Amino acid sequence: MQDLHSLRAFVSVAREGSVSRAAERLHLTQPAVSLKLKQFQEKLGLTLFRRHPRGLALTEDGSVLLIAAEKALAGVAAFEQSARALHNTLRGRLKIGTIVDPEFIRLGAFLLRLVERAPQLETELHHGMSGSVLEQVRSCDLDVGFFLAPPDEGPGASTQEVAYRELTHFHYHVIAPAGWSSRLSGANWARVATLPWITTPPESVHHRLLHKVLDSLGPTPRSVAQVDQEASMLELVRAGAGLSLARDALAMAERQERGLVVVEGLRLPCALCFVWRKDRDEDPLIASAREVLNQVWGQG
Repeated sequence: MQDLHSLRAFVSVAREGSVSRAAERLHLTQPAVSLKLKQFQEKLGLTLFRRHPRGLALTEDGSVLLIAAEKALAGVAAFEQSARALHNTLRGRLKIGTIVDPEFIRLGAFLLRLVERAPQLETELHHGMSGSVLEQVRSCDLDVGFFLAPPDEGPGASTQEVAYRELTHFHYHVIAPAGWSSRLSGANWARVATLPWITTPPESVHHRLLHKVLDSLGPTPRSVAQVDQEASMLELVRAGAGLSLARDALAMAERQERGLVVVEGLRLPCALCFVWRKDRDEDPLIASAREVLNQVWGQG
C-alpha cells in the first residue's frame, strides 16, 4: 500500500509539475509528498525529476515510467471499481414456479432479461399446476410463480399474504372430440355437464374455473379420466374420450389442425398472474424479478 501511495505521489507531481500543487490534490502536506517522492526514487535507483525555475520536470527515465505508472493506477482504479460493484451484485437462488407452456408465460424472455440484469443470480424452475405453485409461494417453498385465476380475483381471500400482478387476460373454451358437433349444437353449461369430461385435480385452474360456473347450476361434471398435464388432456380429447377446457390459442389450433370441436358460446375468462409473498416485497431477488417482468409484459 505504501508503494501505491508513492506511485500516486509520483504521478501527481509529474502532472502538476509542482510538489505544492500535487500535495493539494492528494490532500497531503508538502513535506509528506517530498518524502514519498525521495523514497520512491531511492527505491528505484533512478532520478525521475530535475528542477527548473518553475518547478519540477520529468527526466527521460521519469517520462518513460510515467506511462507505466498511469497504467498501473488505472488498473488499480478498475480493480477497486469491480470490488465496489460486487457489493451491489445480486446473488442467490430464485425459485420460480412455472405453469402451462413456457411460450405462453414468456418464460424465455423473462429468464434472459433476468440473467442479463443479475449474472450472478441462479434460477431454479419448478413446473406444476397453478394451485400448487400458489401454495408453494405461500409456504415460501417458491419465491415467485405464475398463477391462473379469474380476472381481478388473484389468489383469493384464503391467501391474503400473497401479492399478485395480472399479466394478461384470455379465455378458456370448451373443446370436444371431432364429430361431436351435433351433440353440442346449442349446448349450455347444464347440458355439457352431463357429458363425459377429462377433468383435472383441484389444484388446476381448469378445475377451479369449471366448478365455479357449474356449482351454481347443480350438476357435477361426469369425469371419465383425471389428468394433471395439458398434453395428456388434449390427447384424450383427440381420442374421443370426452370434453375439456383449452386456452384461446390452443383451442383454435386444435380445431384447425385436428378438427376438434370448440363449443360456441361457452368460454370462461381467466388471467395469467405473477405471485409473491407480500412480506417479501422488498426482497432484492423478488424486486428484481418483478422489474424484469415489467420489461417483458409492460409496466403494470
